[in-house]
Amino acid sequence: MKAVRLHAYGGPEALIHEDAPAPVPGTGEVLVRVRGAGINPFDWKLRQGRFKDMMPFQLPAVLGGDLAGVVDAVGPGVTAFSPGDEVYGAAEFGRGGAYAELAIALADKIAAKPKKLDFQASASVPTPAVTAWQALFDAGGLKAGQTVLIHGMSGAVGRMALQFAKQAGARVLGTASASARDELVRLGAEEVIDYRTQRFEDVAHDVDLVLDAVGGETQARSFGVLKRGGALISLVQPPSEEAASSHGVRARMMFASPTRALLEQIAARIDEGKLDVRPAVVVPLAEAPRAHAMAESGKAHKVVFSVGD
Repeated sequence: MKAVRLHAYGGPEALIHEDAPAPVPGTGEVLVRVRGAGINPFDWKLRQGRFKDMMPFQLPAVLGGDLAGVVDAVGPGVTAFSPGDEVYGAAEFGRGGAYAELAIALADKIAAKPKKLDFQASASVPTPAVTAWQALFDAGGLKAGQTVLIHGMSGAVGRMALQFAKQAGARVLGTASASARDELVRLGAEEVIDYRTQRFEDVAHDVDLVLDAVGGETQARSFGVLKRGGALISLVQPPSEEAASSHGVRARMMFASPTRALLEQIAARIDEGKLDVRPAVVVPLAEAPRAHAMAESGKAHKVVFSVGD
């Protein structure tokens, strides 16, 4: 099969489109013929070598977590899927990623893909949507009537979080560029704070939950807008335990953990017209360096590989 593999950590040019051995599904695993593969920040950070000490893996390696495609074969014990099923979800880390014609996924980390979306659009959904949901509700405990401040609200995760929070009955504020304001208001944001010209502290007060997709100084300043008993959930760096204690709030960093049940719920919302998925930039798998450079630059909202036919 053809795959994009990383032979050594480095820039986008380190991604090589080449022949690679096809994986074979084991117990509880599904072999997916990939049609779309989403690029997430974790992918290009992994390529750079940022996680090589905490998450070592053998090179050459196929990167990519998010996929959509058609079930090609199932391993022993898999009864939920059959060859020919159209699915989306997460490739199994360490068993070969999604940047390939064939990829392995655990049966409990994929679901039937949204009927309203094609394979490439479906591949743009799993990590952003699962991260947003689990950050808001599982980690953040957001409830109807509460106020959430989303940093990076125009990004892939932030945009999903805005919609989930609004549908849950929360009041939603967020930081973004002024150019994104109209779209975010359309999706339900009460306040869009231009991070270039405004201090979010001047607008946001007594916030129940901060969802931080920015980090750095923005994260540090966010403790001051939380009410006591509130929470700060970061997607990018561990928050200060000392700052959290002094402000009487909870704070933690989290990573997405997809489940079939949650992926099914997300797909249902998309098919019911309750979740707006912004079109991604689609790039052929053979042009992986260009796609990664585009994703890393932040100039594209979301970049997805098209794979196979």
